[in-house]
Amino acid sequence: MCHAQPKGPPKGRKMPALYSRDLETELRNVLFANYSQLQRPRERVDVSVWFTLLTINDMNIKDQTLSLSGYFNLLWMDDRLSWNGMTDYVNVRNLFATQQQLWRPTLVVDNSITDLSVISNNDIPMRILKSGLIYWRPADIYVVACESDITYYPMDKQSCIISIASWAYTSFEVALRMSKKQVVTDFYSKNGEWEMISTTGDRSEAVKSRGGTSFSSLKYTIVLRRRPLFHILNTLFPVVLMAFLSAMVFKLPADSGEKIGFALTVLLAYTVYLTLISENIPSTSVKVSYLSVFLSITLSLGTLAVLCTILVLCMHYRDAAGYPLPSYVRSLTICLMRLTCYGGCRCGFKCRPKRRVAPEKTNLVINVVGQENLKNKISEKRVIEDNENVESVFDEHHEITWHTVAKVLDSFFFICFTGLILVASSVFFSIMVVEYMKIQEEENLSL
Repeated sequence: MCHAQPKGPPKGRKMPALYSRDLETELRNVLFANYSQLQRPRERVDVSVWFTLLTINDMNIKDQTLSLSGYFNLLWMDDRLSWNGMTDYVNVRNLFATQQQLWRPTLVVDNSITDLSVISNNDIPMRILKSGLIYWRPADIYVVACESDITYYPMDKQSCIISIASWAYTSFEVALRMSKKQVVTDFYSKNGEWEMISTTGDRSEAVKSRGGTSFSSLKYTIVLRRRPLFHILNTLFPVVLMAFLSAMVFKLPADSGEKIGFALTVLLAYTVYLTLISENIPSTSVKVSYLSVFLSITLSLGTLAVLCTILVLCMHYRDAAGYPLPSYVRSLTICLMRLTCYGGCRCGFKCRPKRRVAPEKTNLVINVVGQENLKNKISEKRVIEDNENVESVFDEHHEITWHTVAKVLDSFFFICFTGLILVASSVFFSIMVVEYMKIQEEENLSL
């Protein structure tokens, strides 16, 4: 019976040593015997870079900054550290070293506003593969400058760039290559205020001002959208409700003594809201927020409501002072009654009432005229009756007083202010909804 012989190394070749700490130490001594960390691996080193985003810490549009946590993945080849052809160390799969022991590219996040220094982390080791490929991913919290767009605040979308560049080595010495991964979001934790829409990478050669020499640079763009629910409940609805309160001042009776106090309270509340919102918006005139425009309009209406309230109160207390009612004020009041349907709408009524027809003209004998004269007299009688109804409603001595003028002005101002606030609010919310749907569509396309 034949027994299978165990396979082994050919005669004359010894078995590779198994992994041990002594074996790794021996390999490390061999590789680093003549290694210089100040010397580049080759004349031009290609560094593959991609960014891993962990979370968005804060997006401050007033300071125009973005704080995020993440790390850059750096990959380059150093053939001085390759042990592919060394059969004695084939069981050593990889080595680890710190940034103080190996050459590394000097990279800087050049739009950082907190620490403009070379990316480094001595606590995170570099992984060295058999082929001499070095993989390093230093993590940090980056605070970068952003150009904020406040046009649609608080339904705004912000686009921020993280720019990384080779600081000491020119593009002929170190070339940054954008990896196919670009931005990795597998470990991303959601932010409660901002929602990430898309992430992209862009490779560009930036020419610095240092003698006109080009330095390799990469840019990563992160597009964020503000979550709207908090600001809808705490900003937009209170603002619109206070806008309608400006019109409700004209529903208060003048004798209550609260009209001017109510109007001033609403105006002060608007001033406080405008101050609070201005604290969160950048002080820039390049782009103006629609919310600021809407608040300015409603603040103007609130100021105008105070002036109109003063006018109504002045009209109301003229009766007690004994001021006579001018004819032009009476005519204007009748016009406003017509416009506001005060006391009920009467179609066919004009601002100036027609002259009363003499009563004696109605006492005509019908039987002495013909059929045509009868029709004329009937129509003339209808005109007289209409004018009598008008005069009975707007009688100069009994109905139209300064109190009536004040009430009519209240009704007219209430309709005007309510209409203006409705138009301004509808336009503002339409713009916000259209922008929100546009961003939502872009997000769906990116997915």
